Amino acid sequence: MATYPTSDQLLVVVDPAARRTDGESVRIAKDVLSAGAATKVCLPDGPDEFARALARRGSRRPVVVGDDRALMRAVTVLHRRRELAGCVLSAVPVGGVVSLARSLGVPTGPVAAARAVLDGAERRLDLLVDDSDGVVLGALRIPPLVPRQAAVEEPPVGAGAGRDWLRTCQSLVRTLVARPPRAVAVAGPGPSRLRVEVDGVTVVDLDQPVEAVSVAPGDSGLAEVEVRPLSGPGAEATPLLARGRTVTVTGEDFRYRADAVVSGPVRRRTWTVREGAWGLVVPVPG
Repeated sequence: MATYPTSDQLLVVVDPAARRTDGESVRIAKDVLSAGAATKVCLPDGPDEFARALARRGSRRPVVVGDDRALMRAVTVLHRRRELAGCVLSAVPVGGVVSLARSLGVPTGPVAAARAVLDGAERRLDLLVDDSDGVVLGALRIPPLVPRQAAVEEPPVGAGAGRDWLRTCQSLVRTLVARPPRAVAVAGPGPSRLRVEVDGVTVVDLDQPVEAVSVAPGDSGLAEVEVRPLSGPGAEATPLLARGRTVTVTGEDFRYRADAVVSGPVRRRTWTVREGAWGLVVPVPG
């Protein structure tokens, strides 16, 4: 892994969501980075300004301060500009969801992450690229995970009762005695009928319902594919495993979750592994 001198000039792009959710961590990260290198801080107001800041980085090394979505946005922008291979990214995870950054080896504390930016080394990582030019850094799942329940607050009964004294009393009682939210079941994803092909070989076909399909970049330019067939009552089906460079999924109007973003519906999508397609600065192994 290549290390980077602290004399490098840094472009610190702070995602607006990070500023709103954890301004203190943003401040700490900026202080540590500014103390160790020449920095230019950019505070974009939205995705368009975020993309323009990266496009105008010049020779500065970009540092993304934000959550997983901000990191994904930066990789996507550079990929679509065909500049990803020659640009090494750094990240300081700040915000609600940072599990992707953690899984890629980035420290999640602002001080440790900022120090890794200054003293770390480049790690080359594989990337999944689909046929619509979308990218997957960590993993994708079909169908996407959805919450099973949602809390729904019932509106007070008797509002606008007017001269009806009974409704007025009922409204008063409901105002004084808070009612707990009513749990409403939200339909989760059911079994899907999908054809999954890995390097042109069919792993499962449309006649076999499946509970889930997951695909993740592995190593040496191969994707790790797991297909879980539908299991019977009280039974657990053995997952089907495969590895390959291209993964094609065909089905009727399916959705998929790529890292933190749900996409679709689509009827066919192909993902291809790009080996060592992007670089991320991580701490030097001790």
